[in-house]
Formats: sequence, C-alpha cells, structure tokens
Amino acid sequence: MRAMLAIALLSMSLTIVAPATGAAQGGSERDAIVQVIQSQLAAFQADNGTVAFGFASPGIQRMFGTPERFMAMVRTGYAPVYRPRSFEFLDLSASTRVPVQEVLFVGPDGVPVVARYYMERQPDGTWRINGVSLHETDDTTA
Repeated sequence: MRAMLAIALLSMSLTIVAPATGAAQGGSERDAIVQVIQSQLAAFQADNGTVAFGFASPGIQRMFGTPERFMAMVRTGYAPVYRPRSFEFLDLSASTRVPVQEVLFVGPDGVPVVARYYMERQPDGTWRINGVSLHETDDTTA
C-alpha cells in the first residue's frame, strides 16, 4: 500500500500547476497547512474516517475511494501518524515545487519518525494533503 501511495504521490506532484513560492510559504500559509494537518490528526484520534478523508487531496480520495479504505491504509501503514505518542511541527520546505511540511512523530512504539506532508492547494485556495512519506530519524525531541 505504501508503495502505491508513493507512486501516486509522485505522479500527482508532477501535475501540480501552482508551484510553491516564497510568497506562498508565508506565515499565514504555513498556519493554514499546519491547521489542515492538525485537523486530520484530530480526526484520526477520534476514529472519524469521513473527516480525516476530507483533508486528503482529490487525487488521494480517488485512489482510495472510500474513507474506510483510506483509514485501513493509515492504520496499517502509518501507525506513528494514526496513534502518535507525541508530535512536533518542523520546517515547511520552500525548495520544492510543492509545499512539504515536516512533522516529527514519536509513534506508539516509541520510535521517532519524520513525516513529510506533501500539500496541494485547491482551486478555492484551501490546502489538502496530497501524500505523506515516513522517514527514520534519531531525533526524539517531540
């Protein structure tokens, strides 16, 4: 499942028409991106798949089709995101074509990982999550 999500993320990121710029990375934009991620994390904590699925980009929604399938993928492949012991927002990358928000998670097993949230601006100006990749880290400050 994780490989399928990574492939879909790559193909979707190549079609982004509104690349991130310095202006798009300002404090209010970062705040909006952080709010979307925090809201999805709260929906995971409440086991509210419908709400959590609503924060995914249209492409991710098409890929999984239903909130139930999306939540099954998150539960099995993204345990640190689904049930974190703690998390801390790190940098918002301004060096890529799409905004990438890094979040340090300590998973339910106590192992720290950095999640990279690939964000997609919608035609109405809102942000949605267009994919997440997990990366090992030694940082345990979260």
